[in-house]
Amino acid sequence: MNIRTAKPGDEQDIHRLIVELAIYEKAPNEVTNTPQQLAIDLFEDGICDALVVENDLAEIVGFALYYTSYSTWKGRCLYLEDFYVLPEFRRGGIGAELFTLVVDEAKKRGVKRMDWQVLEWNEPALAFYKKHEAILDPEWINGRLFF
Repeated sequence: MNIRTAKPGDEQDIHRLIVELAIYEKAPNEVTNTPQQLAIDLFEDGICDALVVENDLAEIVGFALYYTSYSTWKGRCLYLEDFYVLPEFRRGGIGAELFTLVVDEAKKRGVKRMDWQVLEWNEPALAFYKKHEAILDPEWINGRLFF
């Protein structure tokens, strides 16, 4: 397995994995983003970044997409928007390595905090983050507007 920075041409595979993640999270109809828009956001406008996991056949089987966010209390933060490895490639440590690389990127950027969300019913993800000593805060309620 190989983890690398996403490059132009990866957007189709990243989008495929985003759709697979949405299916896993029981929200397949929520994905409205397109590979074309993803390419613009990642590679032209640079509003987000991604790492991808390749298997031995150079197929993309996982990804992490993140961006710099801001906290009025802390300053710059890193937000991990999505983190996903295909089920058949889990349990070999590649997810932990991918997560660690995102943490390393947060430290390299000098951010004060790294945030992400996890569904309350996603026990494997909750266990994974607890193993990495993450603070899973039940106090905050997510707010959202759609346009």
